[in-house]
Amino acid sequence: MSLRPDQLHSHLQKGIAPLYVLHGNEPLLVLEAADAIRAAARDQGFTERETFVVGQGFRWNELSAAAGNLSLFGDRKLIDLRIPTGKPGRDGGEALQRYVATLDSATVTLITLPEIDWATRKTAWFKALIEAGVTLELNAPEREQLPQWIAQRLSRQNQRAPEEALRFIAEHVEGNLLAAHQEILKLGLLHPEGELTLADVEQAVLNVARYDIDKLRQAILEGDPARCIRLLEGLEGEGTAPPLVLWALANEIRILASLRSGLDAGQPLAQLMRAERIFDDRRKQAIQRALPRLALPALRAALLHAAKIDRLIKGLGEGRVWDEFQLLALRVARRS
Repeated sequence: MSLRPDQLHSHLQKGIAPLYVLHGNEPLLVLEAADAIRAAARDQGFTERETFVVGQGFRWNELSAAAGNLSLFGDRKLIDLRIPTGKPGRDGGEALQRYVATLDSATVTLITLPEIDWATRKTAWFKALIEAGVTLELNAPEREQLPQWIAQRLSRQNQRAPEEALRFIAEHVEGNLLAAHQEILKLGLLHPEGELTLADVEQAVLNVARYDIDKLRQAILEGDPARCIRLLEGLEGEGTAPPLVLWALANEIRILASLRSGLDAGQPLAQLMRAERIFDDRRKQAIQRALPRLALPALRAALLHAAKIDRLIKGLGEGRVWDEFQLLALRVARRS
């Protein structure tokens, strides 16, 4: 059974299942869901707990042994299994399939995974987990949904804020949910319950944006020049290595040029995306929106610009690397 994150609370009030599988790209949401499941297990008599973290050399037989090793005092047990890489390997995959085939009511198992890619979703062990237990996919809200997520969090502490204040928080945390969570808690400490003003929020919220390469690539695809500049300034301020930024920009432009060339030659976009190993639905949609405004000559010129930046990074030529990054990003992101 698959649950939405907002369904977990009511589900746990009805009773606890023998197996929970948490995965997603947002550590805060995964942690909160895991805490809720552990608390519900304690409340329902699963007072003993064993934690396993899968790493190199992990002995999978310990997992089944823990499930079979009941307490002398009759306490029921929570087994907390964490697989940080999301890759248990062949032996681990087989062990997980055997394990979930023998679940019993004396044990609750909580399995925590990172974001699961398309290939892992097709594996026998992951399918076995989904079929045997309750699954929650815990991803960060999309950028346009972040103000609503912040509003919901504020409502938990009986506070409200106008739309412009919600957007202000969202812009200043730049996708960092943990930072957003901390700022929301701070607003709860600084101000009483009720309506917050934009001034209240502006005075309390720090600039805690998490700038990263993936967000820059997304801003380019979405044709958002202002956000590109803000992200590049943040990356420079954080001391990000220029070769890493160049690789991300050049690789994105190369992919767009390849797709544009194929489309111009009459090839189906779906086939071209498979060839470039583009499987994420959100990324597919962003590329589909970006390609109509990008001509092949402009993309080829952008690749030549990237080659110029590469020479600058190596000390050849004149110019400031981060200024050139901004010009390159604007070349691809601007809308004609």
